[in-house]
Amino acid sequence: MNWFWPEGFYALLMIGIFAFGAFAWKLPIAVAMALSAVAGALAAGQGIPLRHLVEGEFGYLNTILVIATAMMFMKVILETGLLDSLSAWMIRRFRKYPALLSIGIMFIIMVPGMITGSSTAAVLTTGALVSPLLMTLGMSKVRTAAVVSVGALLGMIAPPVSIPAMIICAGVDIPYVGFALPLIICTFPLALLFALTMIYPFIRKFSDEEALEEHLKKMQKNPLTIRLILPVIVLVVLFAADQYMAGKIPGMGMPFIFLVSALSGIMSGVKFDVLKTATDAVDDALPVMGILMGVGMFIQIMTLIGVQGFIVVSALSLPSWLLYAAIAVSMPLFGAVSSFGSASVLGVPFLLALLQYNSIIVASALSLIASLGDLMPPTALAGIFAAQVVKEENYFKVLKLCLVPAILIALWGIAVIAVSGPIAAAIF
Repeated sequence: MNWFWPEGFYALLMIGIFAFGAFAWKLPIAVAMALSAVAGALAAGQGIPLRHLVEGEFGYLNTILVIATAMMFMKVILETGLLDSLSAWMIRRFRKYPALLSIGIMFIIMVPGMITGSSTAAVLTTGALVSPLLMTLGMSKVRTAAVVSVGALLGMIAPPVSIPAMIICAGVDIPYVGFALPLIICTFPLALLFALTMIYPFIRKFSDEEALEEHLKKMQKNPLTIRLILPVIVLVVLFAADQYMAGKIPGMGMPFIFLVSALSGIMSGVKFDVLKTATDAVDDALPVMGILMGVGMFIQIMTLIGVQGFIVVSALSLPSWLLYAAIAVSMPLFGAVSSFGSASVLGVPFLLALLQYNSIIVASALSLIASLGDLMPPTALAGIFAAQVVKEENYFKVLKLCLVPAILIALWGIAVIAVSGPIAAAIF
């Protein structure tokens, strides 16, 4: 990669201004990305191309709508108490089977990330919900935070909503269709492994049933009824209809499905302020939506001034073994600023360099590796918020326990890419 070419200089300039704005000036990531995009355009002699900036800003509009409506759904099931009641029921049901309970707890941590595509949402909702429970079951607060961080990361990539995969799809103009099984292959085996190695060894030794039951009584706000579960039922039915009845019924789209499912919470039998819930959901989603707008401008200007093409050509020139090493190292490191930025800036060129493989499976694996950015300091969003949830001041203790899982995640992502041909033959 010759950084002395004009495009190489523009790339270094944009990345440098972005990093300086985000870390030195403490600007929001979205603002730092917009600033670096403008700087890149000016350096390339394009002035301030407002049309491209606006076009890039709305390049991820569909993904932004998915995030907003998914967060509304998440807020509704939190307000009705469904998440708390479902968690309490599962723990009582599988308490005598610690291996199954460990897997169930990991799945609960993942759910908000699966719905919203945000690891932060998972940490601050179900992560905060199960953390006291895990500590009651005998886990230390640092190990608890590590479990929550890793589970949130996997939930962020698991279907149905994987924002990094959506970003990569938008970058190469392929539809976000057929990703469910590849994303399951990327995330669920790891979730099973981490549940049995990070949770099971500790909770199988727990014997204080009275303390556990007392905690569960505090957790469960409402009895688990069909009416309470209605939003989840509606969500599953609409998703299934949209996936398996395509052509027979009009396509609904994910934003519509999440919105209808959230509105069905009105019939759950629990009163809540609909307008306030929707407003709070949008407020919580604004930082992520802002990052996507910044990423869109960043990518649009990179394409305009030839930087993206330069990175693609450079990636194509690498030998296969070095390309895999570059993926495993550079995507998590760049993700320290933004895992979404890593998916767009590096995920798209790497996918184009691997066109000989199945694009859907490769995009899924690249999104898994990009998610590791949420464990990379100094931002390390998943690690920092998980440490805050368990009241651990030194989040580096949490990141230290996440090191081995992070390496396994990267290696698994590379392995999925390497055997994407047989996987594609088996599932498509």
